[in-house]
Amino acid sequence: MALSREQIAQRIAREIKDGYYVNLGIGIPTLVANYVPKGMSVMLQSENGILGMGEFPTQDTIDADLINAGKQTVTVIPGAAFFSSADSFAMIRGGHVDLTVLGAFEVDQTGALASWMIPGKLVKGMGGAMDLVAGAENIIVAMSHASKAGESKVLKKCSLPLTGVNCVKLVVTDLAVLELKNGKFHLLERAPGVSVEEIKSKTEADLVISGDVAEMKF
Repeated sequence: MALSREQIAQRIAREIKDGYYVNLGIGIPTLVANYVPKGMSVMLQSENGILGMGEFPTQDTIDADLINAGKQTVTVIPGAAFFSSADSFAMIRGGHVDLTVLGAFEVDQTGALASWMIPGKLVKGMGGAMDLVAGAENIIVAMSHASKAGESKVLKKCSLPLTGVNCVKLVVTDLAVLELKNGKFHLLERAPGVSVEEIKSKTEADLVISGDVAEMKF
């Protein structure tokens, strides 16, 4: 079966390394905060001005004054800092974020992603995603593999307005983990119970499959 939003976040959390500074985008990426491996020192950054976010709050720990860039209530860890969005974007643009996790509408095999606009629909703005893809050393995309109509979102070339180019390295969808190398997506892992054939049928981009593809474990 396809992964849930929480399982996508859980799988992405395995890519985080000790000492990382990580920015989590709106949507599925925010859930990664709940799955940071125990014992690691990881600083989660929010572009509205927080460094040191923790897990999502319970009813006992909720504080309405603590929100992330997606206006969700959050917790903070000991030693957390609060600052202006100008200082936050100076961190991002200065290359001080080791990993950014973003949602996307589309990705393609040139390393581009589209995440901020669907033509004909009202959007509030592009947010900080363009700064994030330009400033972070590593980008992981969290997304659904195909639309509700079954059309692939993993493409040879994006059709929607781009957020960034030549920036995607790893994509975790509800069906698979894909690594982009040499202009092709390489299938690294598949969701439990999901066949390689199903992934191939829902991937428009060039897909490289080498040997047996491991099934994700949770």
